Amino acid sequence: MTHHAYADRRSGSRTHADGRPPAPAPLPVAARRGPAGRRLLTGLFLVGLVASVLPWWLDTPAGSLTDATATTTAAGQITGLLAGYLLLVQVLMMSRLPVLERVVGGERIAAWHRDLGVTLLVAVLAHTAFILVGYGGLTGRSPWDQAGVMLREYQDMVSAFAAAGLLVLVGLTSVRAVRRALPYELWHATHLAGYAVLLLGFAHQFSNGTQLFRPGPVRTGWIVCYGLVVAALVWGRLVGPLTVNLRHRLRVADVVAESPDTVSIYLTGVRLDRLALLGGQFFRWRFLTRGCWWQSHPFSVSAAANGRWLRLTVKVVGAYTRDLRDLEPGVRVWAVGPSGTFTAAHRVRERALLIAGGSGITPLRAMLEELPPGAALIYRARTPADVLLHRELDWLAQARGVRIWYVVGSRNDPGPRQVMSPDGLRRLVPDVARRDVYLCGPPGLVEQSRRLLRRIGVPRRQIHVGTFEL
Repeated sequence: MTHHAYADRRSGSRTHADGRPPAPAPLPVAARRGPAGRRLLTGLFLVGLVASVLPWWLDTPAGSLTDATATTTAAGQITGLLAGYLLLVQVLMMSRLPVLERVVGGERIAAWHRDLGVTLLVAVLAHTAFILVGYGGLTGRSPWDQAGVMLREYQDMVSAFAAAGLLVLVGLTSVRAVRRALPYELWHATHLAGYAVLLLGFAHQFSNGTQLFRPGPVRTGWIVCYGLVVAALVWGRLVGPLTVNLRHRLRVADVVAESPDTVSIYLTGVRLDRLALLGGQFFRWRFLTRGCWWQSHPFSVSAAANGRWLRLTVKVVGAYTRDLRDLEPGVRVWAVGPSGTFTAAHRVRERALLIAGGSGITPLRAMLEELPPGAALIYRARTPADVLLHRELDWLAQARGVRIWYVVGSRNDPGPRQVMSPDGLRRLVPDVARRDVYLCGPPGLVEQSRRLLRRIGVPRRQIHVGTFEL
């Protein structure tokens, strides 16, 4: 473990390897953003959930569920309404609508999307099974025979079954183990099929749905909801990004090696002072050059906004990131964002502890410019060569009053084991339970740190995790 004292450090050491100043002058502390918006959205979701099944409740007389067949058919209708509503919410969450990105944040939306996706898949499969069994019971057919009849004779059922199959495919490829085994590009292309589910499943709800096929306020309300979600999708995915990129016209200015396997990419543009960016947020970047233009990847900024340039720092882990090392100045960049609530503005307490591992330092380095003075940083790295941006961190330690510990070695070495223990962490940061804690790094380090923080009494709401599996 190495603990640096910064009282004797001078600002004259603040130079990058190529002579570029590593960071802008310290910015004002980011103002807090409370959880009111997230709570409002959660309340609206629950209200919509109840409203989605209310038509069935109002249309079903008391005492009408007299036998197993009627009950099974009713269960199919209820799960169908729930599945339709959850599908709309799923697509809305991934529309990248700016207001949702600001209030909830891309990483939290992605987590909600994954969790809700499991519920949606169960609801669709349950709806299919209950309807086949219920309708089959009415006609004396087996579920398999009933499925054949519905495919041949019921309007829009071929597309509905295709939507269910696509949803199962998306669900399977979203399993963590499967996702890690697939190339990012293949996973992303498969996941885009989720939008086809909305289109393929739309018609059968109104041609066969007991509560929706009759003209009236219920049918009209659902159609309006579909229209609003499609409008949000068009705005968030097309109109909004086009407006931002035409306004700022980002280009690559320079690519600087930070280590043998890490590079910083500097970008310039116009009116960057109008870009509402917070340290710790990320963009989805698309570099418009051969080999890169057709892929979009999320990377956080590694320096706070300064109105003159942006910077992302990328670890080389595959073919795509290797190509980024060879970017030429002047290459156009298409960026979607900024997004994320992993920022100083979303803190609960005034003081913070940041725990980084490897390249996980990049969003935390930007965030340090906007946190109140007195923050603490524990930076885990396997070797001294894995410590990134250390000159800038040293400068921030002096300029912002940050205490920094570089903890170098494997997880089984005595130093790291001592630090990442209840007594060790309390010794370094005695008031840790009264701080916000920001975690970013390899999954193993993040999970170990999260368990450690809970053991020593840090409330869950004060633990913030940076994740970019989007």
